[in-house]
Amino acid sequence: MHIEQIYTGCLAQGAYYIESNGEAAIVDPLREVQPYIDLATSRGAKIKYIFETHFHADFVSGHLDLSRKTGAPIIYGPNSNPEFEAHMAKDHEVFNIGDCSIKVLHTPGHTLESTCYLLKDENGKDNALFSGDTLFLGDVGRPDLAQKAADMTQEDLAGMLYDSLMTQIMPLADDLIIYPAHGAGSACGKNMMKETLDVFGNQKKMNYALNQPSREAFIAAVTDGLTPPPGYFGMNVAMNKKGYQSFDEVLAKGLQALDADALEALVNHENALVLDVRAAADFAKGFIPRSVNIGLKGDFAPWVGAVIMDVNQPLVLVCNEGEEEETITRLSRVGFDKVLGYLKGGIHTWIQAHKEIDTVDRIEAEEFANIYNAENTEVIDVRKETEYDTEHVVHAHSRPLAYINEWFSSVGKEPFLLHCQGGYRSMIAASILKARGIHNFKEVDGGYKAISATSVAKTSEQKVQA
Repeated sequence: MHIEQIYTGCLAQGAYYIESNGEAAIVDPLREVQPYIDLATSRGAKIKYIFETHFHADFVSGHLDLSRKTGAPIIYGPNSNPEFEAHMAKDHEVFNIGDCSIKVLHTPGHTLESTCYLLKDENGKDNALFSGDTLFLGDVGRPDLAQKAADMTQEDLAGMLYDSLMTQIMPLADDLIIYPAHGAGSACGKNMMKETLDVFGNQKKMNYALNQPSREAFIAAVTDGLTPPPGYFGMNVAMNKKGYQSFDEVLAKGLQALDADALEALVNHENALVLDVRAAADFAKGFIPRSVNIGLKGDFAPWVGAVIMDVNQPLVLVCNEGEEEETITRLSRVGFDKVLGYLKGGIHTWIQAHKEIDTVDRIEAEEFANIYNAENTEVIDVRKETEYDTEHVVHAHSRPLAYINEWFSSVGKEPFLLHCQGGYRSMIAASILKARGIHNFKEVDGGYKAISATSVAKTSEQKVQA
């Protein structure tokens, strides 16, 4: 028996390859499926099944393309009813893979169709649990994502999740290996560990959700402190349930090289958004006006989903040369399939065509300190509320980047200073603000990490109310 965890850090997502005696199964594949096919081929195995733990909200799964290319059936748990051919397994149904088997454990709560898959080895011993979003390391799946579709409250779903865990999961052995669908950084939970696998016995001891004294206490604990889910989540669920365009077609369309005039025409006539994925420092020095900057070398795809939100938004790309395919691939993972092309030669092509250029007024932390101390200028902190609450610049306003579409219109006419923790998120915010006609600010290179080393007054007290 052979198990590989294929972990994608920017999505904090784990897909799994399971193999026994020449037969393989894939659990929760990503959108680009060739790596799974290549892995099976290299090991002389045939992909027999594709298991989905639920309809994912934070990424578009590769189940349809993988099934088309391998002929392997797609397996969902009860209550799934996808709009494409798939096998809806019954609770405790068993699937054989070589000398091993996988048992279906229906665990509704995160979503109604949520299912875990229990792997038994050649001797019939429970070996591993592929727990999807039902059970994370240090946490459980949030119960608020499916409430509208299910016509239930988050408390109803939390209670259902408690029942699933107590009846289906908690009786399992302590030496069972837990392979979750996500780790720290995912928006699908709130308290996940940085580790990506663990033995169940340790989770029974330290996972707060598994140690609540009652059903009522569990419901209160797992629903406490939930922030609104990113706006693109519902669209990803719909794509996973209804189907989507082949990734190969998405990639071919996106890899259309554009000159400056062709890009400009798509912006003007197709309402395309210019997405510039260069590093923040490079973007600040010069970019196409009204571009949005989300750096590829960061939590790229989740931030695209969080701030652009609409997966149907046409996009044209500005990349460093050679990064076009990676950018299109990572966009497709969160359902942004409408890439119409990229600027051939990057920003230099735009400059050489004598097109208009915009810049961001980016300053060092010491300059920030001088302006702040001398002028008492307004400061906007776009970090998460939890980061802000830990420590922040005195009198700074908390305006998390994730909610910029809600707060940008409240920005006044007076000059302000803008920062995050290191400069990645604040440049995203800066680009969005400038695209919407707000230019009266300076953005801080190095963010709060650099600011904290200056003489600026800092506090860990309760945040300022705007």
